[in-house]
Amino acid sequence: MDFMNKKAIVFGGTSGIGLASVKMLEKAGAEVVAIGRSSEKKSELPNGVKFVACDVRDEVGVEILLEKLAPFDILISSATGGKRAIGPFLEMDMDGFKGSFDKLWGYANVVRHGSKHLTDGGSITLVSGSPGRNCKFGQIALSSVGGAVEAMARAVAKEVSPRIRINIVSPGTINTPMVTLKGPDREKLYENMTKDNLIPRAGTADEVAEGIMFVVKNKFVTGTTVDVDGGWLIS
Repeated sequence: MDFMNKKAIVFGGTSGIGLASVKMLEKAGAEVVAIGRSSEKKSELPNGVKFVACDVRDEVGVEILLEKLAPFDILISSATGGKRAIGPFLEMDMDGFKGSFDKLWGYANVVRHGSKHLTDGGSITLVSGSPGRNCKFGQIALSSVGGAVEAMARAVAKEVSPRIRINIVSPGTINTPMVTLKGPDREKLYENMTKDNLIPRAGTADEVAEGIMFVVKNKFVTGTTVDVDGGWLIS
């Protein structure tokens, strides 16, 4: 896919991986709409990018918004939906575990109500995570949600083919604003989290966004997961 003059909708587009994707798409010549829960971070967007506030968990809101923005060629979501539960499953607060699935429900809303508005040859990309296929201690919620997201995308790919494509990009440990620690504490956290990976460092949002750009551009890729994980899965 040539990005020039294509219209791209990016949920979670005001920070982290979503923001990096917005910037790359805009630089490549696409008309980009960045969607986030609030306008607090919209100042970080490139001047030519439109911002719209919407919570992906609001199915009716997502449906109305996508109808207003239609038609479009590219649909991306990296929106987490809310908080994610961390820790051993047998000690986990079940409301926290259930709440982690807000990411899946948000993705489901975007795919369900966005697919019909994509132009022929269009592309959907969702972001999962390495715990979906290699769960480390304390990541049962992340693993469960990531696995569900990837299973949904593979199944949907069969329904929407050949008119549009849907793919997953799965990041490993990425240095994004989701981690609120600063300074040496932040550096130590990432060092401990990645020390056993084949590439022993945290990835960047740009490196994940490059994976997103690949699956959007390559017209022969659908129903697949592209890993950008520093070797997490085989470490």
